[in-house]
Amino acid sequence: MRVIAGEFRSRPLKSLPGMETRPTPDRLREALFNILAPEIEGAVFVDAYAGTGAVGIEALSRGARRVIFLEKSKAACAVIRGNLRSLGAEARAEIRCAPAIRLLGSTAADIVFLDPPYALESEYDAALRALAGSQVPLVIAQHSPRQMLKEEYGPLRRARVRNQGDNELSFYRR
Repeated sequence: MRVIAGEFRSRPLKSLPGMETRPTPDRLREALFNILAPEIEGAVFVDAYAGTGAVGIEALSRGARRVIFLEKSKAACAVIRGNLRSLGAEARAEIRCAPAIRLLGSTAADIVFLDPPYALESEYDAALRALAGSQVPLVIAQHSPRQMLKEEYGPLRRARVRNQGDNELSFYRR
């Protein structure tokens, strides 16, 4: 796994062994950040259910001012910390090692990226409901194309869907 573009382009990222963490594929990250290009510069970006931190690190590489990683696994938090250290990006990042669902509603950001484990389907609704009560203007959920998310969560309305293989990105705007 590697950083695709920007300041850290082509730099390798460590991952967790095994299948518990499902890293966002390179092509999907590239598509995501091509869409976000006009909005990422100077943004505060939240990588919720961060796993290896690849999405948040890509945001830093492409100009996000700050990234907040939300991840409950201590092993995954250690991998994120190591990846940030190897890039010299620790000062622009914060790792909160706790369940994302507990932190989402109170975390101020410009963009929130959600990628709960696909098996935890109810986590998507809970996370999007928590974010509906916040002031976050843009929320992106990565999910299985077989999972049907609602068109609206309070003031958050789905504005765009991007399909790519076994993944789908739903963009919600306030």
